[in-house]
Amino acid sequence: MVARVKLGFLSHLILISFAGVYCYEPNWDSLDTRPIPSWYDDAKLGIFIHWGVFSVPSFSSEWFWWNWKGLATPAVLAFMAENYPPDFTYGDFAKDFTAEFFDAAEWVEMFESSGAKYLVFVSKHHEGFTNWPSKYSFNWNSLAVGPNRDIVGELMNATRQTSNLHFGLYHSLFEWFHPLYLADKATGFKTQDFVNQKTLPELYEIVNTYKPDIVWSDGDWEAPDTYWKATDFLAWLYTDSPVKDTVVVNDRWGKNISCHHGDVYTCGDRFNPGVLQKHKWVNAMTIDKHSWGYRRNARLEDYLTIEELLQTFIITVSCGGNMLMNVGPPKHGHIDPIYEERLRQMGSWMKVNGEGIYGSRPWTYQNDTLTSHVWYTKKTDAGRTDVYAFVFYWPESNTFFLAGPKTTAASTISLLGYPGYFSYSTRQPSGVDIIVPAIPINKLPCDWIWVFKITAVAN
Repeated sequence: MVARVKLGFLSHLILISFAGVYCYEPNWDSLDTRPIPSWYDDAKLGIFIHWGVFSVPSFSSEWFWWNWKGLATPAVLAFMAENYPPDFTYGDFAKDFTAEFFDAAEWVEMFESSGAKYLVFVSKHHEGFTNWPSKYSFNWNSLAVGPNRDIVGELMNATRQTSNLHFGLYHSLFEWFHPLYLADKATGFKTQDFVNQKTLPELYEIVNTYKPDIVWSDGDWEAPDTYWKATDFLAWLYTDSPVKDTVVVNDRWGKNISCHHGDVYTCGDRFNPGVLQKHKWVNAMTIDKHSWGYRRNARLEDYLTIEELLQTFIITVSCGGNMLMNVGPPKHGHIDPIYEERLRQMGSWMKVNGEGIYGSRPWTYQNDTLTSHVWYTKKTDAGRTDVYAFVFYWPESNTFFLAGPKTTAASTISLLGYPGYFSYSTRQPSGVDIIVPAIPINKLPCDWIWVFKITAVAN
């Protein structure tokens, strides 16, 4: 038992144990004082994986069940009428969630090849199906039906045994059609039977069993955080859980909590404000523009190009965010080549330009005012600040103009992945004109988005 001493009138803030470990009370004033573990801010890129029973119909989106029975979307109603018998239920899809080609080590190798430093796997989406053998999801879990495997466990083991990736889990607080949740909802969330018998037991179960470095919460928006007992769980997670020193959580812990509380703010799917944020944030986004889950009828134009992905990523990092890039595997578990190509393209770019990404921080300016489509990051060491200028389009002339950097006598300019230094002249009161040599296309260090490094800047 950790002994705790309250700090007088600051008792609503951090409690300090005699062991020197920070302890937290179950309220936002206390929880919000917890510093985010440094590994997360340094990592910049993570991989999101949406996989579940919704991957069987693989039509519409991962919200298929709700679009069918909740919204009664015409396209989904027609899909079911044309392809399944009238008495077919959503539960009947589970037996076809076969995962016969799922190889956790293969997934992990692919994810790590992207340059990502962590992954977040959907342990349970709003359909309620758990990708682990949960004690609280009888006959609606991946060991009891479908794959007959502990998917979360296999992926956790492969991640930790074969890579340096941090392992994270997504978990939906609510379930669309669970009777206990619907009963609680009918009372205006004055009862908490679903939370007490389902949500919280599952959360404690996945943390104690799989020890994730990220707990990504979702499905929170209908009920207040007090209904979810969110602060009680987070106080335990930060203070007494097996991952208390490394875990990172997002902001989806109750109605109106998003963008206000949590280690990292999501503020909404595909959040990318394009300006510097005061709080650490994440751009959770999809390679498939329209869905988090796999879609059999997706067209090539529905997938972001590598140029679009990199531009989104760089703007995100420049403004202080991480990017969580989603892939949606099919029911059989072999990730489609379109996703693999994007992941490996991202990784090839990161091998050249990762110096300006990993461990970087937002600079004084996020983008340049003289030349458009140039975004910045910085690194500071021993009092020296180096700036990285990410150039979306290769300069059309032999002189490249930047308004942001203010050079010093010690400044040098280079192109990441290319040998030597470039000549430059200074502008007043700040800025540089970089002399760009004629580099043959086959000598360029990468195929998309080039990075100039300006050392020892004054600003």
